[in-house]
Amino acid sequence: MRIEGKVAFVTGAGSGNGREIALVLAREGADVAVADINPRGIEETAKMIDETGRKALAMEMDVTNSIQIDRAVKKITEGLGAIDILVNNAGVISHMPFLEMPEDAWDKVVDVNLKGVFLCSQAVARRMVERKKGGKIINISSIAFWLAYPTACHYAASKGGVVQLTKSMAVELAPYKINVNAVAPGTIDTPMIEKGLSTPQARAAEVARIPWGSIGKPKDVAYSVLFLASDEAEYITGTTLVVDGGWITG
Repeated sequence: MRIEGKVAFVTGAGSGNGREIALVLAREGADVAVADINPRGIEETAKMIDETGRKALAMEMDVTNSIQIDRAVKKITEGLGAIDILVNNAGVISHMPFLEMPEDAWDKVVDVNLKGVFLCSQAVARRMVERKKGGKIINISSIAFWLAYPTACHYAASKGGVVQLTKSMAVELAPYKINVNAVAPGTIDTPMIEKGLSTPQARAAEVARIPWGSIGKPKDVAYSVLFLASDEAEYITGTTLVVDGGWITG
């Protein structure tokens, strides 16, 4: 029960990493608000949280819409209490060559992956500052912040932006004892990668890149988030924890 009594807010929690993050935080003692643009997904996640014995609050929300975010933060505060932990997990990806990428494709990915982190963090951090009890903000980046990602330059740029935004936020919010860190997953077995790894050959080729010899699981990301959300990480801020089985160092 490493975060017992805390209130957590997880975006993009309708499936994949976001769902597992929400469940791990609940199992470790937090009441959890979950948001996603997929209402069915977050209702399912909320039901799973309820089964752990913790309180859940499900909200359909677009992380690029500041009005919806403000409403969600107010609803969480009234329904569960002040937010102690924010996990900016919502993200999207698409694939197309750089020379053929239309502006709207660039805007969608950068808006969700980077602007969404900014808007959600700002809304929650303002409440944390007013409360004067600190807090934890964990942003989900990707090893794309470091590696070249052909046919996904918008995704790589957005995730690199998340790492730099994390550093800047950490410095500005440190006087308020708000820790801001990032987790950068490698290839994790979630619905986001199903299309790209739909054949045994594609999956084998991906595994061959990873020194650990396997594709990661959502729990690998979730427990990294849990550590950064716990008191054990009190003196850690502005860092990016890479969770990739050794890919970018191998």
